[in-house]
Amino acid sequence: MTTKQISRINPQLWLAAIKPPIYSVAVIPIAVGTAIAFAQTGLFDSQIFFTFLGSAILIIAWLNLSNDVFDSETGIDIHKDHSVVNLTGNKFLVFWIANCCLGLGLAGIFALCWWQKDWTVLGLVLLCCLLGYTYQGPPFRLGYLGLGEIICFVTFGPGAVSAAYYSQTQSFSGASLAISSIIGISTSIILFCSHFHQVEDDLAAGKRSPIVRLGTSKGAQILTWLTASIYFLAVILVVLSVLPSLSLIIFGSLPFAYQLVSHVLRNHDSPQKVSNSKFIAVNLYLSSSLLLILGLIISPYV
Repeated sequence: MTTKQISRINPQLWLAAIKPPIYSVAVIPIAVGTAIAFAQTGLFDSQIFFTFLGSAILIIAWLNLSNDVFDSETGIDIHKDHSVVNLTGNKFLVFWIANCCLGLGLAGIFALCWWQKDWTVLGLVLLCCLLGYTYQGPPFRLGYLGLGEIICFVTFGPGAVSAAYYSQTQSFSGASLAISSIIGISTSIILFCSHFHQVEDDLAAGKRSPIVRLGTSKGAQILTWLTASIYFLAVILVVLSVLPSLSLIIFGSLPFAYQLVSHVLRNHDSPQKVSNSKFIAVNLYLSSSLLLILGLIISPYV
């Protein structure tokens, strides 16, 4: 049995390829939008919520798999053992599995809109899908121009959170849009951190990621400000009465924020040591988001 064949049956590589943490970016925006709707209006439709949640997970599966396919075409994943395309050796199969996930996910959104006789959510989700495609998909490949974090912010912040809020209330909210920026920033931080350890591969593939453009040292400093902005924004929104004061329990996630910033500041120029920063960023994303959701859900009862 060859080394390549052995790697294809390695459970750890498959787990890394499937990327379980990435599905949190499907769950969290839907949960946050729903929690905002509940805090503001008292409305909660479980059928709508779980249908949207299932659809979002399928759409993220499409995004994950299709990005592997598109990256395999540029050669940027040539040294990436945990690419689904590299593990299966069948780009065509991965591409069509991805498309099936997208079709099923959109079918769920279609059903949701059919029940409500309102197609606004479908339009918002399609817009988010289009933005997600432009990240790696040809002919756009905007991620290669260093625009991935902006796309990530819009798609998983205002886009997804507003869609979830609308699915519950069939209306829009300025407060929801403002709160969604916290989720947009924390999601973008995950992508930002994923660039520190792959500068050489990005340069070889012609990818001008923010870290390639800025350098790892300046990138680490910007990460510090981005991370701090989550808490600054939460305080501002509480002062403006956009967020309930109980939402300040988001500060319970500060240990993960400190761990992320200090780790990257120390190891930004050491690819092997800094490669795990994206996982610390996921911990920050999950902890801050879950605490924000908890504050929103409990606030009507306090």
